[in-house]
Amino acid sequence: MNATDRTPADLLRSALAADPGRPLVTFYDDATGERVELSVATVANWVAKTANLLQGELSAGPGDRVALLLPAHWQTAVWLLACASVGTVADVAGDPAAADVVVSGPDSLEAARACRGERVALALRPLGGRFPGGPPEGFVDYAVEVPSQGDRFAPFAPVDPEEPALIVAGAEFSGAEVVERAVADAPSLDLTGPGSRLLSGLPYDTWEGLSAGLYAPLAAGGSVVLCRNLDRLDEEGLAKRIESERVSSLRR
Repeated sequence: MNATDRTPADLLRSALAADPGRPLVTFYDDATGERVELSVATVANWVAKTANLLQGELSAGPGDRVALLLPAHWQTAVWLLACASVGTVADVAGDPAAADVVVSGPDSLEAARACRGERVALALRPLGGRFPGGPPEGFVDYAVEVPSQGDRFAPFAPVDPEEPALIVAGAEFSGAEVVERAVADAPSLDLTGPGSRLLSGLPYDTWEGLSAGLYAPLAAGGSVVLCRNLDRLDEEGLAKRIESERVSSLRR
């Protein structure tokens, strides 16, 4: 990160300027066998497209609340950084009825219907696939809408790093606080700089999970091996993954 980075979106811009080709998120789903590796440049492209969707198509702006009903997943990381880019408040596992926009995985669609604003559904299929047979009624399919969005993003209004940016487990953080906490967490997570690689099996519904699974590796110039359903993997399989992915620290 740079000394001027005040929001998670700033951290991503600095990472992109420093080394766009390095891995940032390597995602595993041990229930499906999926593995996908995303470089900083690839994550930044997905974030730009998602931010353009959020701002342009869903009419969300600074201060609006986006309820993210999503598991620990690479697409969730994209949405968190897209919210930071637009200036909306990412409300992790938040109340859809109190949100301006809801973003839901396939397991939380019924709860998401309580949102009176825009509703986005993610199939969470490998390679960012669409919902088979079309989107659920009352939702737009993220995988259908996002590819046509622009590869560059500029917010309509400047993002204030002191305004609320994240709500998780009942705690609210500004963009600046997210960055400060991520930087402070990095040493305790054994993230010592470029090349550090953290394997996280923690869910995204706590600050600890979000920090280990995205923010601290991003702030430290490292990367995360983000594992969903890690409990499906036995100890031998975990040891092999740690070796093959060159993992330097583990949180689960």
